[in-house]
Amino acid sequence: MRYAHITGWGAYVPPRVVTNDELSHVVDTTDEWITERTGIKTRHIAGADDHTSTMAIKAGREALKVANLDPAKLELVICATSTPDYLMPNTASLIQDGLGASHAGAFDLNAACSGFVYALTVGTAMLRSGLYRNALVIGAEAMSRVMDWTDRTTCVLFGDGAGAVVLEARDEPGGVMSCRLGSDGSGAEFLKVPLGTRIPIHPLNMVNGNGPTMKMAGNEVFRFATKTMNQVTRQVAADAGIAVDDIDLIIPHQANQRILATAAKQLDYPLERIYSNLERLGNTSAASVPLAMIDALNEGRLHAGDHLMMIGFGGGLTWGACLVQWTYSPADRRWSPYKRARQALRLALAGPRSWAGRIERRLDFWELRRRRADRRRDRGNPT
Repeated sequence: MRYAHITGWGAYVPPRVVTNDELSHVVDTTDEWITERTGIKTRHIAGADDHTSTMAIKAGREALKVANLDPAKLELVICATSTPDYLMPNTASLIQDGLGASHAGAFDLNAACSGFVYALTVGTAMLRSGLYRNALVIGAEAMSRVMDWTDRTTCVLFGDGAGAVVLEARDEPGGVMSCRLGSDGSGAEFLKVPLGTRIPIHPLNMVNGNGPTMKMAGNEVFRFATKTMNQVTRQVAADAGIAVDDIDLIIPHQANQRILATAAKQLDYPLERIYSNLERLGNTSAASVPLAMIDALNEGRLHAGDHLMMIGFGGGLTWGACLVQWTYSPADRRWSPYKRARQALRLALAGPRSWAGRIERRLDFWELRRRRADRRRDRGNPT
């Protein structure tokens, strides 16, 4: 049996930090009100040049560096996002091109705030099946682009960023041990961005309040989140054959500090072993779990052999969890100067590769046009 190990990780958040005090000048709120109800103090907001794909590319580059994986040898890119650059083409293809991963397949996955856990589950299954040997799994969001900045119940919660991991197939046991995914579409109205074929872009939709901004029923989402976090944690731990107490660290979707505290009580699990970076980053949707995982790793909260539970819950309604036996510490990923230089060169070549591909397609197009013109001329001047 092949095992899917996390061998690389990378994160990116935009440099612009927005405090609760700043938001109090935009909507009717205060730092105290936001902090008491959510635990959030600051969030990072995308600038004009930050997009879901560009943030994901930066996080993906770091993950490939840590894994010392040549982008040309990357086989699959999965991007979990509910804020894609475009409805079409998919954001993962833009990431694949930006990384210079010329031999990789790429697709997006939308499960809202559960997206990264869904993507990790799918990537794990593909590696275990033997279809792929490695995959780059990314959670990336530009949530600020779909916020109603007059609605204090939503705009104070969300931030932007991207987190990525490299999955590689190994023979040695460890890595992603068990996963579960769930969905309840009867709660679809509780959390949504109303844009699509049901509500296409049209000026009247904006006038009627149906524009493409986040809509959330906070109380219903709270009850759903605490219930599912408790249930799925117990289920996935049982699937892996361990007790909840044997989980060294839980990294849940960073939605609201009160959700995490309530779930800890229901699980009878120490709150200090449920990691949270909500205070600094807010809710970054599909990016929240990988960003929290990387922060925990950098803070020395994760060690080789630890059991880590990653949990997602969000729009759909969707939920899921993955139990991971952590394999590598940052010290294991410190490569020699020679390997670092080679990796930097590989990533630097991504831009020229993409440019060369565009030139080649343009030349092919011109050649096709020339041949068609020659055929038309030959038909008009028979010999």
